[in-house]
Amino acid sequence: MLTVQKATKSTVPRLARRALGRRQLARGLATPSDQPYDAVVIGGGPGGYVAAIKAAQLGLRTACIEKRGSLGGTCLNVGCIPSKAMLNNSHIYHQTRHDLQRRGIDVTDVSLNLPQMLKAKSDAVTTLTKGIEVLFKQNKVDYIKGTASFASPTRITVQLNDGGETEVEAKNVIIATGSEVTPFPGGAIEIDENQIVSSTGALDLQEVPKKMVVIGGGIIGLEMGSVWSRLGAEVTVVEFLGGIGGAGIDEEIAKQFQKILTKQGIKFKLNTKVLAADKQDGKVFVKTESAKGGKEETLEADVVLVAVGRRPVTAGLNLDKIGVEVDGKGRIVIDDQYNTSVKGIRCIGDVTFGPMLAHKAEDEGIAAAEYIQTGHGHVNYGAIPAVVYTHPEVAWVGKTEQELKAAGVQYKLGKFPFLANSRAKTNLDTEGQVKFIVEKETDRILGVHIIGPNAGEMIAEAVVAIEYGASSEDIARTTHAHPTLSEAFREAALQAYAGKAIHF
Repeated sequence: MLTVQKATKSTVPRLARRALGRRQLARGLATPSDQPYDAVVIGGGPGGYVAAIKAAQLGLRTACIEKRGSLGGTCLNVGCIPSKAMLNNSHIYHQTRHDLQRRGIDVTDVSLNLPQMLKAKSDAVTTLTKGIEVLFKQNKVDYIKGTASFASPTRITVQLNDGGETEVEAKNVIIATGSEVTPFPGGAIEIDENQIVSSTGALDLQEVPKKMVVIGGGIIGLEMGSVWSRLGAEVTVVEFLGGIGGAGIDEEIAKQFQKILTKQGIKFKLNTKVLAADKQDGKVFVKTESAKGGKEETLEADVVLVAVGRRPVTAGLNLDKIGVEVDGKGRIVIDDQYNTSVKGIRCIGDVTFGPMLAHKAEDEGIAAAEYIQTGHGHVNYGAIPAVVYTHPEVAWVGKTEQELKAAGVQYKLGKFPFLANSRAKTNLDTEGQVKFIVEKETDRILGVHIIGPNAGEMIAEAVVAIEYGASSEDIARTTHAHPTLSEAFREAALQAYAGKAIHF
């Protein structure tokens, strides 16, 4: 709550700062009053801004505090959205240079205009961030630009971006401060966002490097590696584990994925540990050795991308002051209704448990707002999809084969290659497959894994099927339009259910 104190010699500076803060707040979207907010959301990323909008739609007087100065969080500003712009446009460039001729399209004098490609990326980000501000206005969410910290469980101090300070009071708080790039372990590699970059710097390189080393073979490393490989860089991915794709990917799909990316020109060094990276004479020299120990090898690069994961952001919130519990990984501890250890404070998204995915945070934001207003909400953590937006795309939901084997679950498989799909053959885009994993006794779908064209869109059908407890027979008996890529989805289900697909 915005407080007014009797002016004294000791309080005048603080009052002056708050008065300034109130004036600056009034220039923006926020219109604070002396009444406590029903809900205050700290963080304007996918989880935070969605939570704020949903809370307002449910009739709660709501404010969202965001320090970045633009809404959408990491995802929209320096993550999901700009990376997809670069992935899409680099794919078009690569396809124009290497694939159009076989389709009967002759194009000459094709060249890369990297500044324009970067501008297209930035324009997409600006349009979408401004769009969220419009949604805030439409839903009457107060937008406060500044850095929040807890003065008490119900009072939040905000250092405003334009200077000054204000304070808001809330009956309920949702922490949605997201995650940040994890530094290289031990500090052996220092990110300068010039030659040694994080995913943020990798989205804004001003020229195509001749050689790029990617440290980390997870989703971010593979997507960014694909972008710069398509644009002409010689890319080498160094991964500590024995497979690519990160947590959750099916091992069979990961192996197929690696083969396809290798054909595209990306090199892989698996089971390999990075020791250090040193800059010398305009180059970066990456020292590696076998993950099990052994002879060292040095890789030369113009740019090194460090993509070893992300960590929760809680610095500056004063969580210890109010007693919010944090686990050993820095994640805020919550119960099944997103309550923290402090009454009235909830937490969602990357800053707490689970996969660091924008759509997971969005669903949690909706559920948390519903818990505040109605006492119930819903997120099915067994039906959260993941997508790698390379070409071909890789998407999955549910259990993997290796998980089910480890748990001793009896299952059946259904597989169908895009090579046998009429639309994929017509499009000259036939790499990959759809893979169903179903419970042997009941035929219930336990997991679906897709590598191929349009996998990121097709996986939504699998998510719905798992959400409603569908069987492979349910999908096999559902008409899919012809000719479409989704017919491969049905054929894989048919093979799982009946033991044989029609067209393969």
